[in-house]
Amino acid sequence: MIKVTENLRKIQDLLRREARACGRDPAHVRLLAVSKRKPAAAVLEAAAAGQRDFGENFVQEGIAKMDEVGRDDLVWHFIGHLQSNKTRQVAARFDWVHTLDRSKIARRLSEQRPHHAPDLNVCIQVNIDDEDSKAGIAPADVAALAAEVAGLPRLRLRGLMCIPRAHGDREAQRRPFAALRALLESLGHLGLELDTLSMGMTADYAAAIREGATIVRIGTALFGSRDD
Repeated sequence: MIKVTENLRKIQDLLRREARACGRDPAHVRLLAVSKRKPAAAVLEAAAAGQRDFGENFVQEGIAKMDEVGRDDLVWHFIGHLQSNKTRQVAARFDWVHTLDRSKIARRLSEQRPHHAPDLNVCIQVNIDDEDSKAGIAPADVAALAAEVAGLPRLRLRGLMCIPRAHGDREAQRRPFAALRALLESLGHLGLELDTLSMGMTADYAAAIREGATIVRIGTALFGSRDD
C-alpha cells in the first residue's frame, strides 16, 4: 500500500534541501502533485497532509476527480495535451493550464473562461529539446505567442513549462532547464512580468530546482507507479 502522507513529507523535505543547497528560498519552489490515474482517495490523503496543488493530464478524469474529492480549497492544474474540443471544460474547471502551445487554444480558453472566475493561469509549453515526439512550441516562437497570450482577457500568463529529454547525468539534466530559464528571462526583457518555471519531475527535480524551477511536478515518488 502506498503511504501518500509519508511520501509527501519526504518529498517536501527533499525539495527544501535542494533549494537551500543552491541558495534559494524553499518557499519559492511549489510542489505540484501529479494525480493522474490515481484515485480520489489518494488526493484526499495528500490534501489532509497539507498538499494543495494537483495536476491532471486528462480532462474528463480530472473533472470527475474534482467532483469526487469535493474540496474547493484545492488548486487544479491541467498538464496534459489540450485539444480544441476540451477547452471549454478546462476553462470552466481548472485553475492552471501548463501546456499552452497554440494561439487558437489560447483564444478559446480566453473566450470560454467564465466571467465570474478569476483569470486562468497559463504557462506556455516549450519543446526545449526539439523532439518530434514531444508537444510544445519551438523556443524561437515563444516570444510571439507570449505577447499574444499576455494581451488576452481572462488569462494570466505566468511563465514557461517543459518536459526535456531524459538524462541520467545531473549536469546533462540541467542544460535544458537552464535554456528554459534563459528564455523566461528574455521575455522579461521584452516587458512581460512572468514568475513561473514549471519544470522537473521525479527523476530530475533536483536539476530543475538548481536552474530556478518554481513548480516541480511529482507523481511517481508521491503516489507510486501507475500500476500501484
